[in-house]
Amino acid sequence: MKPINLSREKIRIGTLVGAKTVKGMTAAKYISQILPHGFESFSLTFWQNIGDTDLKQLAGEVKRALGDSGVTISSLGIYGNPLETQPIDRETADGFKKLIDHAHLFGAGSIVGFAGRVRGKSIPESIPRFKKIFSPLAKRAADRGLRLAFENCSMGGNWQSGDWNIAHNPSAWRLMFDAVPDANVGLEWEPCHQMVELIDPLPQLREWTPKIFHVHGKDATIHWDTIRRHGIGGVKPYVFHRTPGFGDSNWTEIISELRRHGFTGSIDIEGWHDPVYRDELEMTGQVHGLNYLKQCRGGSFIPNPAL
Repeated sequence: MKPINLSREKIRIGTLVGAKTVKGMTAAKYISQILPHGFESFSLTFWQNIGDTDLKQLAGEVKRALGDSGVTISSLGIYGNPLETQPIDRETADGFKKLIDHAHLFGAGSIVGFAGRVRGKSIPESIPRFKKIFSPLAKRAADRGLRLAFENCSMGGNWQSGDWNIAHNPSAWRLMFDAVPDANVGLEWEPCHQMVELIDPLPQLREWTPKIFHVHGKDATIHWDTIRRHGIGGVKPYVFHRTPGFGDSNWTEIISELRRHGFTGSIDIEGWHDPVYRDELEMTGQVHGLNYLKQCRGGSFIPNPAL
């Protein structure tokens, strides 16, 4: 594959890849299969724990798959509940440490995941535990030149109670960043999760972009007719997660806002959620989303000869 000069792309468009396996394929093999489609970055993700994954070996395999493509690993992610004390939760917290310590092998600049939650408690009641767990992790990351970013997914929780993640509400973000005020602690943001809560993502983006370190490329379609007839708690679903290019968000304006505020990093598509472009159409949808987001970005970087 001919190397692509991506060094001037301040906002790359990529996708998420399961770090253990993707539909029975290793992460490296999956990356080698989809790399020719034009993805510019990959976010490697773990669910709840790293298990017996040899991170040094994984990094070597992924680097060989990327070759001289110029494509980068934007972030390493682990999604679980690092604030709780069950064995699997402790594995999640330990996973954050391991990813921080091995990020340099991948060339990743951010460690991403859920902020966790004290199960069954309100968001304010989870803040002391959040501070206890993430204050040392933030320092550990900063010492290695890394940032921590929390996904804004509610995982079915609300202000009063939940099982997974407190980082889904602007009021919660204020409490979190007051408790752990380190400059390298921020958000992994996407419009979809806000739209599920019927929040307009653009005003929120304008306020919070300085704290956004990584973006998930995931959109949503809201069926307002269903809301008007059945509300948001009825039998009929009122919102669907979508691949970018098939949902309601104005990604041209989203990327413009990111540029206005100096964001540099990746928008990595979070696939495997679209109700239409799934199964045999999964990669059709993802590649459409990839090309759509590149178009919303303004295309590929072209040097200005007058500068």
